[in-house]
Amino acid sequence: MIRIFGDSVSGNCLKVKWVAERLGFAHEWIETDILKGETRTDAFLALNPFGQVPVVQFDDGRTLSQSNAIILHFAEGSDLVPQDAFESAKMLEWMFWEQYSHEPTIAVRRFQKHYLKKSDDAIGADLLARGRRALGRMEMALISSDFIAGGAAITLADIALLAYTRLSHEGGFDLTEFPAVHAWVSRCELELGLPHLHEVTHV
Repeated sequence: MIRIFGDSVSGNCLKVKWVAERLGFAHEWIETDILKGETRTDAFLALNPFGQVPVVQFDDGRTLSQSNAIILHFAEGSDLVPQDAFESAKMLEWMFWEQYSHEPTIAVRRFQKHYLKKSDDAIGADLLARGRRALGRMEMALISSDFIAGGAAITLADIALLAYTRLSHEGGFDLTEFPAVHAWVSRCELELGLPHLHEVTHV
């Protein structure tokens, strides 16, 4: 059985969990607490020298880390990856952007505000501005499309971006300022069978 080492407070870990559940993969979830230093133990570093979660260990002992690499491997050949080559590339475009422009702002501000309990004055002001710009970029894409990569069905790009967007209020972002994103969150929650964190009118 696949073993998934992850911290349930981490959006990067949750995307792996959601994809495994969506695809019906039998797996064991091994809760690994980042704040308690459980990714820095000798045993964990032997499993993943990067010292990060998520990491997946397969039946044959091989391991794979980095959330988007994991979900791409899990979903190969499934309906979460468009069959059309260009549409698949658009999905990847958003997944690369998520790790470069979205996660480093929204997830980092959430961690500092919600878990480290830093005041707004103690958090770099640029994180809020950059996070709002990232949400604004998503808003423009979602005004004319139900899903982020422009297709009619949910893809890995939606799951990758949902994880931290859904929790962005914990970082001080107000999704009601981005109504198309707000509606998309609810739509993705419905697709994945997740509880609704936000009351939202679909647009």
